[in-house]
Amino acid sequence: MKLYYREFGEQYSGTPVVLLHGLLGSLVNWQRIARSLGERYRVIVPDLRNHGRSPHSDDVSYPAMASDVLELLDDLDIPRAVPVGHSMGGKAAMVLALQHAERVERLAVVDIAPVVAYSGRLAQLLDALLALPLDRIENRAHADALLAERVSDKAVRDHMLQNLQRTDNGWCWRNNLQALRDGLDVISGFLEQAPKPYTGKCCFIKGEHSDYIKEQSLPRIRALFPAAEIVEIPAAGHWVYAEQPQAFVETLENFLS
Repeated sequence: MKLYYREFGEQYSGTPVVLLHGLLGSLVNWQRIARSLGERYRVIVPDLRNHGRSPHSDDVSYPAMASDVLELLDDLDIPRAVPVGHSMGGKAAMVLALQHAERVERLAVVDIAPVVAYSGRLAQLLDALLALPLDRIENRAHADALLAERVSDKAVRDHMLQNLQRTDNGWCWRNNLQALRDGLDVISGFLEQAPKPYTGKCCFIKGEHSDYIKEQSLPRIRALFPAAEIVEIPAAGHWVYAEQPQAFVETLENFLS
């Protein structure tokens, strides 16, 4: 699948950094970080399948997402890259490293672990988005008011409504919400069979106040990524790079250097 993407720091010739967004996100989420990193590195930021401006598919599996990223690297003649993935994008980055280690210079995973979890809260959110009456929406503020009946967190609503667009035929979602909802068990899971570990340099970056990387996840991380280091960003939750962008960039640049 040909992914839509943007590039930053095209003038730099070193190993590119590939930023992968999370579920219901898009490359827009990474723009502040991409611009900052683009002052020193070549940075590639795609919309993953079923998100943003990339094509839709019923296949929401991580091997499929990893293959899309690999195809993008091939199209750009990039032999090796540094995937940096947040949440769902972190799982896609892990699968890319596990299945195509020769293409991954090093790996950074942001606030996610290679385990099966997280489905409950996501199901409720996707159900709320699917229930939004698109034919009744007058404007974006009206959409926010309607969504607020089921999603109380304004920051979450703002993030979700970035994916709402107005066309000649009315309002629609950029995301393939139905495929994501139908495949949520797959997205919430990970590889069923333990692959050969990725032995390259690896960093797991977690938010201090997030529970997405738990103590009981560490043995699984060590088994699949034996060289992994765990770095905690203070005063951050799951959206580490958005909540503490300066600390995140500094952590990532230390890892890349």
